[in-house]
Amino acid sequence: MISQFFVLSQRGDNIVFRDYRGDVPKGSTEIFFRKVKFWKEDGEEEAPPVFNVDGVNYFHVKIVGLLFVATTRANVSPSLIMELLQRIARVTKDYLGVLSEESLRRNFVLVYELLDEVIDFGYVQTTSTEVLKSYIFNEPIVVDAARVPALGPASIFMQGNKRMPGTAVTKSVVANEPGGRKREEIFVDIIEKISVTFSSSGYILTSEIDGTIQMKSYLTGNPEIKLALNEDVSIGRGGSSAYVILDDCNFHESVHLDNFDLDRTLSLVPSDGEFSVMNYRMTQEFKPPFRVNALIEEAGALKAEVIIKIRAEFPSNATANTILVQMPLPSYTSRVSFDVEPGAIGQMADFKEANKRLEWSLKKIVGGAEHTLRAKLTFSQESHGNLTKEAGPVSMNFTIPMYNASRLQVKYLQIAKKSKTYNPYRWVRYVTQANSYVARM
Repeated sequence: MISQFFVLSQRGDNIVFRDYRGDVPKGSTEIFFRKVKFWKEDGEEEAPPVFNVDGVNYFHVKIVGLLFVATTRANVSPSLIMELLQRIARVTKDYLGVLSEESLRRNFVLVYELLDEVIDFGYVQTTSTEVLKSYIFNEPIVVDAARVPALGPASIFMQGNKRMPGTAVTKSVVANEPGGRKREEIFVDIIEKISVTFSSSGYILTSEIDGTIQMKSYLTGNPEIKLALNEDVSIGRGGSSAYVILDDCNFHESVHLDNFDLDRTLSLVPSDGEFSVMNYRMTQEFKPPFRVNALIEEAGALKAEVIIKIRAEFPSNATANTILVQMPLPSYTSRVSFDVEPGAIGQMADFKEANKRLEWSLKKIVGGAEHTLRAKLTFSQESHGNLTKEAGPVSMNFTIPMYNASRLQVKYLQIAKKSKTYNPYRWVRYVTQANSYVARM
């Protein structure tokens, strides 16, 4: 049960606001934004997703630069409200095509219509895009996807030699193409989030992959779809000789598994909007996409040197982008000078003095490449302990399009034909992202 729902921009502007119960003050948006912007409690610089102010519980998630917020005075499950906020954002994106401040402002009538159907007097009714189609009558005003910030190489779908920008999925599930026609196409994303911990000597201590197969369908009539995975996929540790061993997995309620044990084929009738066909987890040994080595050592009185080396272990036909390497430094670090590789393009290193952290960002790294950063630290006082205990660990964020570490593959995507000429577009994309990628000192 929630009292209010609102969406704020990064500036704190109120884009959407709905008060369902009237038991929380109207100025809650301003109270929330000031609390988040100037958060300094518990030694943290960022506000937690859930906090309480004057008896009001605030829940928020940040999606594409927008703050989706719910308030309540009741003692509700935080995970339930966080999931609700994510689903409201997903349903809104399904209907508007593009989730941005401009699209919300231009489609405010449709957005409020959606909110009134999703939540009634603070209680959730449905978050299904397909069910809502029966109750939503406003047409979306399409926002030009070219105005949306580019997602970089990760937003490119490929099919053979054909390329299609990721903005192809920024279409509403209810809007038609110009001329009243609807383009028949389906998009499948295999998204994997990797967690790896390296020891100080470079050995892998823990490794895990959390993956999901997501689907977004623009097929009229909802035809049956068959999605085939590698035949050498094994579920559980029993089939140790298999090429891909998944520890466990679960499927969307619309998926039929009649032939899954036989030939690893999933049959389903896709619902409208974006949904997860399959979620899986894998702890089988795999080759991590990056090797990270970090070293810190004293270099004289009140001085030390840090060397961070990253090597891309994936094939040269893949490119990682939006790489960010972070490393906490000793609390008495006063100044840092950087030595970036000569001729390095798209690299930037910075010292965040407020929280004593080193940040190294790289626009892209081609498979097989190796990059090194050297940093000279100056201290305000002598180190009385082991430097390696006061610095680190090194953490890394990245995105690698058209690459997946688990080797799980979509072999084919078969769509039931309505006629001989029916041949919809099929787009399959692989994306690997860092979840918790850490190297100890």
